[in-house]
Order: sequence, then C-alpha cells, then structure tokens
Amino acid sequence: QLTRRRFGGDREVALAAIFIEWHRPSYDSGPMPSELAHHWTLDPSVTFLNHGSYGATPRVVLDAQSAWRARMEREPVEFFTDDLEPALDEARAALAAFVGADPDGLAFVTNATTGINTVARSLQLERGDEIVVTDHTYNAARNALEAVAMSAGARLVTATIRFPDVDDPLEAILRAITSRTRLLLLDHVTSPTALVMPVADIVAALAERGIDTLVDGAHAPGMLPLDLGAIGAAYYTANCHKWLCAPKGSGFLHVRRDRRNQVRPLVISHGANSSRTDRDRFRLEHDWTGTFDPSAWLAVPAAIAFGAALLPGGWPALMGRGHALALYGRDRLCAVLGTLPPVPDDLLGSMAAVPLPELSTDPPDPASDALSRAFGEARIQVVVTSWPQRPAAGEPWRRVIRLSATPYTDEGDLDRLATVLAAHTGAR
Repeated sequence: QLTRRRFGGDREVALAAIFIEWHRPSYDSGPMPSELAHHWTLDPSVTFLNHGSYGATPRVVLDAQSAWRARMEREPVEFFTDDLEPALDEARAALAAFVGADPDGLAFVTNATTGINTVARSLQLERGDEIVVTDHTYNAARNALEAVAMSAGARLVTATIRFPDVDDPLEAILRAITSRTRLLLLDHVTSPTALVMPVADIVAALAERGIDTLVDGAHAPGMLPLDLGAIGAAYYTANCHKWLCAPKGSGFLHVRRDRRNQVRPLVISHGANSSRTDRDRFRLEHDWTGTFDPSAWLAVPAAIAFGAALLPGGWPALMGRGHALALYGRDRLCAVLGTLPPVPDDLLGSMAAVPLPELSTDPPDPASDALSRAFGEARIQVVVTSWPQRPAAGEPWRRVIRLSATPYTDEGDLDRLATVLAAHTGAR
C-alpha cells in the first residue's frame, strides 16, 4: 500500500517498485557507474555510453520476458490459441497509453526498420514520384525506401540539414519538396547526430501540402514524452528496445486511421481471408503473421512499469535526468576540444553528438580510427563515426563522438570519456 501511494495506483508500477526495492541486495554485483546500474546485467568493467545502438534491458524486464516464454512453452497450443490475443491486446493498450496513440492503429513489429519496410512496401508510387529523406536519415531506413522507389521508377530526394550550426530543419525540408513529393521520411531523433527534430511542426507543414510523413522514432520512446495523436503523422514507427529498455525484438508501427486499409504486414498469413467480424482487418493481419516468440512484445508493459517506478518522478524524471547528463557530457567534450556546443540544448534528448574540429578529405575508414581504438583500450563503449554519412569524393568530413546518457550512467562515466579524449588529443 505504501508503494502504491508513492508510485500511483497502477498495479504493474507498484509491483515493479516492490521488486526493485526487495531485490536490490541480490542484484548488487559490486561497484557500478550509477546507483541505478545494478538493475542491468552490463559488464561493470565497461563504461557503457552506447545505449543508443542496441539498448540494454534491466533484469526485472528480462525476468518478465522469461515468465512469458515459460508460460508459452508450458502449453503452446493453449497459449497461441487462447492466451496470446488478449495478452497482446493488454500489452498494446499499455504501450498506446505510454506513447499517446490509438491502440487500434498500433501494431507490434520487431524493430523500427521493419516498421519502415512495412510502410514502404505498402506505398502506391508512380514513375516520377519523389520521397524526401534528410542527410541525417538512418542508413537502413534510407535503403528500404530507395529500394521501393527504384522498383516504381520513383526517386529519393535528400534535404540537407547543416550540422554543426544546425539550420531550420523545416525550411531545409520545404526546399526539397516539389509537386511530385509523396512522402517524407523524418527521424524524430537522428541517429548519427542525436538531433531532436520538431516533428509536429514538420508533419503539420507537409500535411498542409498534401504530403504524408513517416516518422522514424527509433530513439524516441523512453527518451522523449510522446503524444502520437498530437503529432498526427500518417505513420510512426519506433523501437521499444532502446530507451524504453524493453527486450530486443520489440517495436511498433502506428498508422493513422485514414491510412490503415493501405498498410499490410510484410508477411501475409491467415488474417488475409479471416471471416471474423469482431476485429478489423488491420488487427487480424498484423497481430498474426505466423508462429513466433512474442515474449519481447508481451514484456513491454513490464518495461514501462520499471521506468515509472525507478525514480520518484517516474518517466519524466528519467527523461530529465538523461537530458541533463547528455548536456553535461557534451559540455565536457566541448571543453576538451575547445569548441562551442554544436546545437542548442533544446535540440537534444538523452544523446549528444560532438564533432571533432579536424576536417579530412580522405575516405573514412573506421577500422583505422585511432580514437576508437583509444576508447576501446580504456574499456569505454561509445560511438565514433564520420559526418557527413555519405561524403562525396573530395568532400570534407569529420569524426563525431555520440554519447548516450541512461539511468545506469553518471557524471563519472562522462568524465572518463572526456579524460581519454583529452589524452588522445593532447588537450590539457
């Protein structure tokens, strides 16, 4: 009862809070970077600042996934025939409430790349049509849309958004659209540069021009407060395994009501000719595409409850903590490099990307990057990549360090990162 008063009336939140408090001693594996780190199974000898790539799932959520898997294997026929559909409905309702979405338009997928491919394969493009992406677009997402465009005789158009010293993303996108633009693919949080895009403004501006937007929200759930209904995008897809800390293999695709009849799953199965009338076609097709392990999806409510119970302020407190740490880490690296912050504070969430000042015209070669080796030798897991993502021949590019700030991160981790960078660059 005390826990429920502290964390609210939600049953799963209260249970997660009890689990966190009672199991703290048994999960303590020695000195860790943050007072919250014992909830994860991460190697304590590694300073892990690369949550943005694949995420990391806490123990209580892994336990929830294991419980679902055990239930499935105890009686598989009963599970898939009788238990799965209501369990998916419950998990979907919890996720929809968390991201401000219509549960009827939300389908679980394995990851955001699958969601993007699902929408791409459902587009009805004609020769000469255009799809706009930005030069910050995730490579896999760009590839998916490029393949569909090529097969239809359409083409991809790239809007250039300057980094560092970011210009107005909306203006850059509007410069790229034409009368033949049919879709914009927009990252909510850009992967290479960690920019938080003003998605609601961009979606609204393109809707006024009759253009749909597919938002790649791979990093958004758990990093940013979401209200998909207010954003209003025709399509929004995201990962749950990153900042929401759900198991890997959990993501979602949300399709606005007026576009649902057009979007079919990548795998067509029994739902395509089902005679059921109690559920619509979108639900029947997307919820069942064949035998699979749904435990990652069914554990999503446990991940939501875990985050809500981890700090007294719940998810807003976690998001605020991550943002503050990302700014701290960015400022520490900028101080070492003697550079100004590359973007305003309000364009960042819980990640930050800091470009190194040196420019190069040689082809980027990650295998020979001495800075990456220095971080590896120091047991620091962090992203070092090149920008632009696809430099043209002779075009100058620079290396970028992208750090992630999570509940298991603290300022000491970011200080270690800055210390290694200072030693590598010779800064004092």
